[in-house]
Amino acid sequence: MAPPSSRRTSGFSKKAQYSVFTGYLLAGLGALLGLGLLALSLWQPAALAPLRGGTQDAVTTVGEGPAAVRSSSKSTWNNIKGYFYAGSQNAALREEVELARIRLAEAEAVAQENERLKSLVALAESEIEPVAVTRLVGSSSTSSRRFAYIGKGRLQGVEVGMPVRSPRGVVGRVLEVARSSSRILLLTDSESVLPVRRSSDDTVAFAEGRGDGMVRIRLINLGLNPLEVGDIFVTSGAGGYYRPGVAVAVLTELTPDGGIARLVAAPSATDFVSVEPTYVPEAVEALETRPEDSINPSEDEN
Repeated sequence: MAPPSSRRTSGFSKKAQYSVFTGYLLAGLGALLGLGLLALSLWQPAALAPLRGGTQDAVTTVGEGPAAVRSSSKSTWNNIKGYFYAGSQNAALREEVELARIRLAEAEAVAQENERLKSLVALAESEIEPVAVTRLVGSSSTSSRRFAYIGKGRLQGVEVGMPVRSPRGVVGRVLEVARSSSRILLLTDSESVLPVRRSSDDTVAFAEGRGDGMVRIRLINLGLNPLEVGDIFVTSGAGGYYRPGVAVAVLTELTPDGGIARLVAAPSATDFVSVEPTYVPEAVEALETRPEDSINPSEDEN
């Protein structure tokens, strides 16, 4: 006789039957609850707003962590990319700055050229009609004598003794004249002596060339030196060559009998000059007989 089988099935186990029944019951209740919530959401959507809000809060709180991780990882990646690209970006920025500096320098050069052209127009349209307007070319190379040359001469009406000035002030006077060129005695020449006065009053003096690019201001009336550094000296009109009131020099150093001054119109920085008529034409007669002589205050004192 075969032994009875010890295998047990759910049909013979009440506990298993209760479990299956409970599962079906819960599934059915869940389905009914879902259908009820669906119907309620369609009929009264606002009734489920608190439930949706609570669920949203819970989901948001849980999602903040992953969002922060994504943000920090993105920022870290951007930092890494920026580190590798910083060199090329800096090089490009330096190139842009250098180009901007070049453009700025070019703009400044154009502005300076415009100012120079305006001064040339004013030079040709001064209250005294110039005999000629020309370029100041060449200069002597000796240490004590200071000459310059212009491309205008006797054919253009230039005569010995005529004053030569730039847009800024006096440069010198015509010493010798050829057919189409002239030699200019600059104010810085050691043989040049020009009567001047201080622009702020009637303090008169002589501007004597030193041969080193500066002039010596020598007072006529000796005594207490009334000059101050920064004083501007202009032509006085004495001697008859230069008209009065044209700028000559600015005082830079005091001496017992006057001072040392730099020219307002430095020949080295002068491109164009105008040759003007002599202030008193009769004054050149003595100069034509002795072109190398100049007014020298030391001779008058002796």
